[in-house]
Amino acid sequence: MPGRLPVTSDFPSAVNLTITLPPSSQPPSNVLLLLHGLGDTNSPFTRLGQKLSLPETVCIAVQAPNPLPFDLGGFHWGDDLIFDQNTGEMDIDTGFKAATRLILEDVIRGALISKCGYKGREIMIFGFAQGGMVGLQTAAEFEGEELGGVISIGGVLSLSLPLKALKKKSKTPVLVCKGSRGSAVSDSAASKIKDAFDFVEIKEWKKTGEGMPSSREEMLPIMQFFARRLRSTRGVPAGSVELT
Repeated sequence: MPGRLPVTSDFPSAVNLTITLPPSSQPPSNVLLLLHGLGDTNSPFTRLGQKLSLPETVCIAVQAPNPLPFDLGGFHWGDDLIFDQNTGEMDIDTGFKAATRLILEDVIRGALISKCGYKGREIMIFGFAQGGMVGLQTAAEFEGEELGGVISIGGVLSLSLPLKALKKKSKTPVLVCKGSRGSAVSDSAASKIKDAFDFVEIKEWKKTGEGMPSSREEMLPIMQFFARRLRSTRGVPAGSVELT
């Protein structure tokens, strides 16, 4: 039996999220968690879930718990906030112990599994940059059965990932998308991901740095990953979708 449709009251009141129901009130066979990047909010990722319109899939866009200082707007997932003294830029990797606990315990275990009746295999994570880092760490620390999968756009494993999470490789499949130049996903970072997960696919886009997919070519491997991993009686389109 598939899990039931989650509602906001299933989650702790401190967790800010939006829920996008499946098209045409289809029975919900899957949940896709959408995690934004550093300095963003969950609003663009709510729209992303709507545009993806994946069959039999509930999309939940979760907002990071920590607001940026100085009225900058936006939120971050880190345990701390550190600025580079030379460039003034914020450090993307400041540890994700609290954020991982929020996603893993409050959202996945506490609400989706315990209250709504989903299995880990029916829950996927899509994260951008810092959100991708939280998604990867959540999957690495998820004990027991595998999750449905993690798609990380430019996100790597945190240097502060607990060593116990690396002692046994996770069975959760991972897709990492990166730019061919100036990417945060270096060779060593990719190797660390492969050390933590059994099934890792690295897709290189022909552009500098990372950004959200902006073409059919960039979106294609993501939709193919969804087609392989989402459970659907209708079938998931393996083609691309326009996000702009």
